[in-house]
Amino acid sequence: MWTLEKRDNLWLLTLTGDDQNRLNPTLIDSLLSTLTNLASQSTPGSVLITTAKGKFFSNGFDLQYARAAGSKSAAMNRLSSMVQSFKPVAAALISLPMPTIAAVNGHASGVGFLLAICHDYVLMRSDQGVLYMPEVNLALPMPDYFAAVIRDKIKKPAVLRDVLLAGVKVKGKEAVEMGIVDSAHDSAESTVEAAVRLGEQLAQRKWVGEVYAEIRKSLYPDACKVLGLTPKSLISKI
Repeated sequence: MWTLEKRDNLWLLTLTGDDQNRLNPTLIDSLLSTLTNLASQSTPGSVLITTAKGKFFSNGFDLQYARAAGSKSAAMNRLSSMVQSFKPVAAALISLPMPTIAAVNGHASGVGFLLAICHDYVLMRSDQGVLYMPEVNLALPMPDYFAAVIRDKIKKPAVLRDVLLAGVKVKGKEAVEMGIVDSAHDSAESTVEAAVRLGEQLAQRKWVGEVYAEIRKSLYPDACKVLGLTPKSLISKI
């Protein structure tokens, strides 16, 4: 499940599932509902921090749920359905009217990796945990919106090659050097603490959420096109 805690202007969203925090239809629907409600409650100075409990930030989609469908084709249909249901979650994060920070407490694989980099800032622990896109190793196609977000977020061709075509597992300090995350910290606790400090600094700026969201969308045009996000005119509100 997801828990949402408000600390002054900070919203702390935490995934508290099983140890691997795999995303199933219930968790995906709950996350989308939470983000939708959060967008409606945004005020100048609001900041979202997303993290999780346990060894994993998220180990991707719930493949056990998919396989429980029985046949291989039924399992692929379930997986495809989860892929499509997460697309509006990615869109909600890219268009959320407040700064966003991911405090990656452990392994972030597949959609867990995508969930992290949909945030404006990504902080990661360095003592354990990796970022990993396993599609090439699992012989699974890369969803179009996964690829679009990753291309917009990771600008170095060699890093894209290693992450998507070689399926490398990237540790915290390496992720900083590769430009995937902003900073690496000694533990899950220190990662969240650093995210809170950053969130407090951002909250002091009191940015107008709608304007912030539109500027963010302008930075990631390819991702926004695939996600179905269109620019909004805010001139009339000035």
